[in-house]
Amino acid sequence: MKLELQHVTKVIRRITVLNDVNLTLESGTIYGLRGINGSGKTMLMRLMAGLIRPTKGKVLLDGRRLGKELSFPSDMGMLIENPAFLDGYTAAQNLRLLAGIRKKVGEERIREILEQVGLGWEDKRKYRQFSLGMKQRLGIAGAVLEHPQLLLIDEPTNALDTDGVEMVQELLLEEKKRGALIVLACHDFSILQGLSDVLYSVKEGRVSPL
Repeated sequence: MKLELQHVTKVIRRITVLNDVNLTLESGTIYGLRGINGSGKTMLMRLMAGLIRPTKGKVLLDGRRLGKELSFPSDMGMLIENPAFLDGYTAAQNLRLLAGIRKKVGEERIREILEQVGLGWEDKRKYRQFSLGMKQRLGIAGAVLEHPQLLLIDEPTNALDTDGVEMVQELLLEEKKRGALIVLACHDFSILQGLSDVLYSVKEGRVSPL
């Protein structure tokens, strides 16, 4: 997979939040984004996901233009900002709903990923009863559930303890080894540096190599 941003600019309410961004990203690589809050990291991921359209420029996925030839990347997992699931459902029930959309994975994979992220397969607690850390773990499980080709991961270690941080690192490295294209934003630079093959600085809407 190849994801290209060609002279991408995004203007919202007369404010330029991304400014002439040019990137070429490829499978089997983790790309780290470093920047303070409000620098444009999350907006960049939203553009890559097809959730918003550029004001100028193009986003291409394997040569096909998002917003023209493609509405969204067809094989994508993401955790952007806060996880969102149905309050009255358990972790397993929420993942079954996700898996039911494309029917790519079944019960065995749901059980496997719940165990990997440290959530009980048979836990009867509803999502509304989850701690912030449990919600984050389920968000990560949802993102990698179907082994997507494109993974957009924004602050995955939020609210996680040391074991949770190690789990995230292991999962992302597994997905990279499998051949996923991963874009990662993380406030902890040591984690970002340790995981990323290529690092970019995002500052005032501009993106440059670190």
